[in-house]
Amino acid sequence: MNLANLSPLAVLLPILGAALAFVLIRHTAAQRVVSIVILSGTLLLECLLLASVWEGGTTSVTLGGWLPPWGVVLVVDQFSSLMLVVSTVVSLAVLIYATGQGMADGDQEAPVSIFHPTYLILVAGVSNAFLTGDLFNLYVGFEILLTASYVLMTLGGTGPRIRAGVTYVVVSVVSSVLFLIAIAMIYGATGTITMADLAIKLAELDQGTQNLLHVMLLVAFGIKAAVFPLSFWLPDSYPTAPAPVTAVFAGLLTKVGVYAMVRTETLLFPGDTLNVPLMVVALLTMVVGILGALAQSDIKRLLSFTLVSHIGYMVFGLAMSSITGLGAAVFYVAHHITVQTSLFLVTGLIERRGGSSSIDRLGGLAKLSPLLALLFFVPAMNLAGIPPFSGFLGKLGLLQAGVQLGTPLAIVLVVGGVVTSLLTLLAIARVWNRAFWRKPEDAEYPDPVLQTSGNVGVLPRTMVGSTAGLVVFGVALTVFAGPLFHLADGSAEIMLDRTAYIHSVLGDSAQVPSVGQSGAAR
Repeated sequence: MNLANLSPLAVLLPILGAALAFVLIRHTAAQRVVSIVILSGTLLLECLLLASVWEGGTTSVTLGGWLPPWGVVLVVDQFSSLMLVVSTVVSLAVLIYATGQGMADGDQEAPVSIFHPTYLILVAGVSNAFLTGDLFNLYVGFEILLTASYVLMTLGGTGPRIRAGVTYVVVSVVSSVLFLIAIAMIYGATGTITMADLAIKLAELDQGTQNLLHVMLLVAFGIKAAVFPLSFWLPDSYPTAPAPVTAVFAGLLTKVGVYAMVRTETLLFPGDTLNVPLMVVALLTMVVGILGALAQSDIKRLLSFTLVSHIGYMVFGLAMSSITGLGAAVFYVAHHITVQTSLFLVTGLIERRGGSSSIDRLGGLAKLSPLLALLFFVPAMNLAGIPPFSGFLGKLGLLQAGVQLGTPLAIVLVVGGVVTSLLTLLAIARVWNRAFWRKPEDAEYPDPVLQTSGNVGVLPRTMVGSTAGLVVFGVALTVFAGPLFHLADGSAEIMLDRTAYIHSVLGDSAQVPSVGQSGAAR
């Protein structure tokens, strides 16, 4: 049995779960059970898909019996299946965290009747974006997850959330319109929107048309991925949402944009045409993002800026157009989804125990809650790239690829990557020293919760357990870094070669055009 035939279930199961959760609108306990069971089943299916392509297989399934390029096709390869598994692990952990928070708070922050169906729709959109082999279906995936994210971001209807939601909606609509215009232009120029077919037909266009379509797609995806200078919206939007929503947004939504950029650069427009601009953008994203983080006194805003900064590492790996660089970027995407989400969940616990996420109001958390200190310390050091964590291994792979490339700009990126990592450590150390290490009374504006005892500020076990599970999963990426790097390098080789992807969709008779000066041969 070809397991790829089951891949549509990765999208359908969350949608059906959302419908069932909505039917159970008056039964909150049943909604929670349905949501967790559906996501657990989806994760099991995706693990089977990953196992089926672990050694380099690429398979596809057409929907509705319409063969490409006329019908919608879903493609399962190493990269898409890895993203599916990591994203669903993170989504499940956040869902359990949100369930624990809702049970403890009476669902004041995230009403169950709204949250669970919307959350499952978000997961369905993310899965659709990772699996699709069709540009318009990719647009549909983006719109599904963005529509759900609009609802999740404004849960509670507070003033700050509505204001942040308006900015987020406007920026998302602009990027979606650009993407839709690009799709229309691509279809007008080639007569197809199936990505495997486009890999052949786009190469037949003149260079000027290719460059225009290429830039339009990268700008649309760059807004969604929050690369500089298109990242201005993120630090003001994400921190205002409830902790679980902020966590899943930070972990997943920007990475869907990165995923789309990877497919654009490797499948649709291979080669090194825009490598230099991408490297410049990567450097600016890393440096500007981390300088913004250093200026923050609120942990959520600080983490939002580090999120932007570390997108630069992924763009750097992509811009090198080499197996080593792209493989390290694939590994780093999986690492960053996990670690960034973990840190935002921990920040939710900090806010709950300390009464605030501002480091000017916090102190003594290491003594008040040693477990909370450990849950922060491990992913924080991982994010900063301290050996032997996966953050260090991913950055080391990127830096080695930059040195191997050897161009002056690549060396500048290597230096910029090292400086950004050190500044990340500085930002994280500042949070640790002020929020965890110093005495509560030494805080500039100590929150009264820090001085309380008893049940005030107690952390629900479900929230702590789900956070700890995700932190352990992040550590597992370090323990199993060898096999994961093997998978990442294999996926990079297949993506840069393109043959397996195109033949999987169009058949073995399809002629794969040469890449020219692509780094695939490096």
